[in-house]
Amino acid sequence: MPLEFLNPGDCADIEEVTGEPGWVGRLAELGVSTGSRVLVVRAGSPCLIELRGVRLSLRSGLRTQIMVRPIARADTAIFPAS
Repeated sequence: MPLEFLNPGDCADIEEVTGEPGWVGRLAELGVSTGSRVLVVRAGSPCLIELRGVRLSLRSGLRTQIMVRPIARADTAIFPAS
């Protein structure tokens, strides 16, 4: 499912990042890559996510290219710090 469908407080694992190769590479440099766990801090545009202890703001046009697998709320205590 696209990242944009998550609500504040939802946690998910990134399954795929698609789009223009330069854009995908830049996101990977920021930690947004397959296997990373994200927490949605604020939904909407821009969306605010947290991963690996860092918060990132993403515009709506870019978020739809980040596909995630939601994690049950009981599993969010396992949110990794790095």
